[in-house]
Amino acid sequence: MVYVISKNGNPIMPTKDYRKVRLLLKSKKAKVIIRTPFTIQLLTTSHCYIQNITLGVDAGSKYVGLSATTEKQELLSAELHPRNDVVKLLSDRREFRTSRRNRKTRHRKKRFNNRVHSKHKGWLAPSVEVKIWNHIQAIKYIIKLLPISKIIVETAEFDIQKLKGNIDYQHGEMYGEYNVRQYILHRDNYTCQNCGANKDVKLHVHHIESRKTGGNAPNNLITLCEHCHKEYHEGKLNLKLRRGKSYRDVSFMGIMRKTLIKRLIKMFPNIEVKETLGYITKYYREKYNIKKTHISDAFIISKNFNAKRLGENLLIVPKRRHNRKLHKSKIYKGGYRKSNQTPKYVFGYQLFDRVIYNGQEGFIFGRRSSGSFDIRKLNSEVISHSISYKKLKLIEYRKSLLIEREVCGTSSNG
Repeated sequence: MVYVISKNGNPIMPTKDYRKVRLLLKSKKAKVIIRTPFTIQLLTTSHCYIQNITLGVDAGSKYVGLSATTEKQELLSAELHPRNDVVKLLSDRREFRTSRRNRKTRHRKKRFNNRVHSKHKGWLAPSVEVKIWNHIQAIKYIIKLLPISKIIVETAEFDIQKLKGNIDYQHGEMYGEYNVRQYILHRDNYTCQNCGANKDVKLHVHHIESRKTGGNAPNNLITLCEHCHKEYHEGKLNLKLRRGKSYRDVSFMGIMRKTLIKRLIKMFPNIEVKETLGYITKYYREKYNIKKTHISDAFIISKNFNAKRLGENLLIVPKRRHNRKLHKSKIYKGGYRKSNQTPKYVFGYQLFDRVIYNGQEGFIFGRRSSGSFDIRKLNSEVISHSISYKKLKLIEYRKSLLIEREVCGTSSNG
């Protein structure tokens, strides 16, 4: 599929007439503006025929399905992988600031009266905000390629109390306890869950997974005595513990549900925005016997069930544009830490530039000052861990959304 932009910069209907596209490019009546997906812009005025196109969005925390369809044909299908690294980055920053306050270096005072959530109504945690923005980024990108007339978004509403097996909404699992620590000690009967000690010992609440990874959820905490806790962190004790099910993604879906719809309505006043629910998608998926994938669900959400499916998908992965971290995490002998601020360009290349090597297109995931680069595809397939920059050819400079063409059917299920 070749996507077409008019002379005025507005999207018009795409085409599969590749011969006509070649002639337009050869006669200088059009120019290529995007390589993947292949998009041209007309340089002369022509008749702009537009059909009604519906964009179905299967919203999610880890995977998002996108499908743009008319009554007869699917014009674009894509899978978006929103960023999931913000929690780790903020946790790292918090650790560095805490350790810096305890060292004899420049002091950063603790600040309690400037919390953003107390000043701005509707404030969302950065980890939630970035995922909502990734949804909007992908939708905006598709609207630039196709004349979308309607957007239908599937949102989900989960009952965490039911998922936990506790239906008593008035008395949750921590009802009657002062805080999480008190609840964990009471739940474990004030007994070390390793050695069984419960008298004349100091009890600690231990994170099964690190706080950075698992947070302070009750199913990630367990009671240990002071001795066992110390031995575990010294590597002398091996605890075979597994945390309970994480509800982080479920919580995100509940938070973003209304926010995403409201923002889309505000951002695209000329496009009809509707909401649908998961059970409706499931009904039509079973009715038309369609295999469950995120892209297939988005196709169903668009409600053009008789449209001919497209033979290829796009994989969209957003990447951050800036890294303000001054030093690397590892501290060397004498308290020395290497600078994290590498030059923007190394031998003319920057991170996530699209390049070609040996006939294969990939992205730069790592650079070395020696000129040896790490080239991979967005699906984590390694093209080369170490290849000289002299053997690479630049195709496209990096963008905030990295896009790669995939064979239909390779998208993740679930």
